[in-house]
Amino acid sequence: MKIIGIIPARYDSTRFPGKPLVDIGGMSMIQRVYNQAKHATCLNEVIVATDDERIAEHVRNFAGNVILTEKHHQSGTDRCGEVISKISGFDIAINIQGDEPFINPQQIELLASCFEEQSTQIATLVHQVLTEDDLFNENKPKVVLNNALEAVYFSRQAIPFLRGYAKKEWLNNLTYYNHIGIYGYRTEVLRELIQLPKSILEEAESLEQLRWIDNGYRIKTAISSHANDAIDTPEDLEKIKQKYFSNS
Repeated sequence: MKIIGIIPARYDSTRFPGKPLVDIGGMSMIQRVYNQAKHATCLNEVIVATDDERIAEHVRNFAGNVILTEKHHQSGTDRCGEVISKISGFDIAINIQGDEPFINPQQIELLASCFEEQSTQIATLVHQVLTEDDLFNENKPKVVLNNALEAVYFSRQAIPFLRGYAKKEWLNNLTYYNHIGIYGYRTEVLRELIQLPKSILEEAESLEQLRWIDNGYRIKTAISSHANDAIDTPEDLEKIKQKYFSNS
């Protein structure tokens, strides 16, 4: 299999404009993501996909691969779709979140391994929920899995509901999973996904992966032992700096 890692990066984030270019310990966020991705041996190519010339120029300055995409894309999946329409020869595309500067390369390897099964159309990662705060945090989507480790449903609510137990007892009596927002797609499937209209469930939860489930696509998952640190807001950035650089 030939696998391309694509890092979607847009400048005009609603909650944190210019986020890919912020400095984290002397290196931009997008460069940190790029460097981590380059350590994943399963990837034949790594490329940043952006709609902004400032980001593109910055990537070129650290000798990274970059492609300019259209501004109208609603999601990273759509941006990845444009990349594979311009660059041929890859069997699998992996959508690597541009706001997780310390993503573990082993997670990318784990995701890629899902495609060793020929039936896998789409794949993503999950992580076991360990704290009550995470379980009931609506910004950390949960996912229900079937016995084949396929995603049945994603929700911002804690699911499944555990009847007969107080909420503080849920984690002691059932295993819950947070979704980790990295995706892999067979390239022919990705071309189909970007043609799909938004679905009712997707709009209700504001989770694009529900569009794929609504349309009958199967999403294989793998359970990661690593929890990821995503930066959605300036406050998240400060927490990251405290975690990784407080002693420097």
